[in-house]
Amino acid sequence: MSEDSTDPDSALRVVLDAARRSDLGLVLLTLGLVYIVATLLTFSDGLNSVVGLLRTLTFLGLVYALSALALNLHWGYTGLFNIGVAGFMAVGVYTMGIVVRSPDPAIGPPGFGLPLPVGIVAGMAMAALVGLLAALPALRLRADYFAIVTLGISEIIRLTLQSSAFDTFLRETLSVGTGGGRGMGMPSNPVRELFLVGGTANNPTALGELVFGTLGEGGLGIANTILIRWAYVFVLALFVIAFYVFLERLGRSPFGRTLKAIREDELVADSLGKNVDLVKIKVFMIGCALMGLAGILWFGSQGNVSPTPQFMPLLTFYIFVAVIIGGAGSNTGSVLGGIVFATALFEGPRRVGSVLRDTIDAPTPPTFADAVASLSPGQFLAYATENIAPLQFVLLGFVLIFMMHRRPEGMLGDRIETAAAVDLSRRTDKRGGEPNE
Repeated sequence: MSEDSTDPDSALRVVLDAARRSDLGLVLLTLGLVYIVATLLTFSDGLNSVVGLLRTLTFLGLVYALSALALNLHWGYTGLFNIGVAGFMAVGVYTMGIVVRSPDPAIGPPGFGLPLPVGIVAGMAMAALVGLLAALPALRLRADYFAIVTLGISEIIRLTLQSSAFDTFLRETLSVGTGGGRGMGMPSNPVRELFLVGGTANNPTALGELVFGTLGEGGLGIANTILIRWAYVFVLALFVIAFYVFLERLGRSPFGRTLKAIREDELVADSLGKNVDLVKIKVFMIGCALMGLAGILWFGSQGNVSPTPQFMPLLTFYIFVAVIIGGAGSNTGSVLGGIVFATALFEGPRRVGSVLRDTIDAPTPPTFADAVASLSPGQFLAYATENIAPLQFVLLGFVLIFMMHRRPEGMLGDRIETAAAVDLSRRTDKRGGEPNE
């Protein structure tokens, strides 16, 4: 055995190279790095702080991955510049809430009182229907005008859901409501019922007794509420896998190859006999349905939903950033981009800023000018960590500029799905010579 084979650095490089070649390995490696950093930030605060932060980061990473995968079908696969993602997510969430909520108006906006699975299917169907209505006139426009139209549709949806007049109209005609600007309470998380009978904290199920007695407050000491939230994170992970498998199979189907041909050159796809308009409408409806489901899984688990600020255009911008970071056209890139954005650019700076602020022994200047004029690194850091939320956008801008300049295809953009059924990048001639480039 060679000396290099026993070198720890060589072994680490082998492990990292193997992880890079595997889609699952890339995701797990990224999550592992996130977990290590998060643990180092909070280990001094106790076990619950560590486990709670890990759950928050994993939840955000998964919901952004879901949303990025849905957007990748439009933008990465087909080249449709849809910047109305937040609107279609809102349609899915609100439809699910209306279908599932109790008909009793005394406990808030009334609904139809149907089972949760019916509400989820209805939310996806309504998002797809709204996508159809949006696609019919909009898909005949060029990319930039199409983007403007989808943004306008998203804002129309948000302002309609926020309108008290629309809420009153639904109550008078269908005996249901949206709650207007006050928002709407969501049904209780079904995962909670697996651990608690009727959702009551003092009445655990058999599974609840086992988990709580082993890992919870009666065992390892993790708060029972955190464990229940972790269970929902595992459900989200299953949906991410389902999204990924569905899009991978769709992309390798004849329909998926048509989508990528439209992305590369719409005129050529049309000249080959493909009904480009019909294909665009179909994929737009499928993508909107997935966005509706992503919205249900994300905001439907938060207890309450409201049009503002949850479905502002900023949400669509965040999802686009996740796709850009991962690489448009790559499903693995969308998952990886969602995790990196949520952990390193969205939630991470706030957590790091909070930890740093506790260690800085300096007063916080009231303004940025005062922080610069103080000529004190401690006061400048105190100001920066105290105002980390607005400074996040500065960091985000730097990251986007760097990506556009150094790697515009994203982290995994080199693995973009091609329109061909076989790999044409390297071909060996019949004489067995070198591959043709």
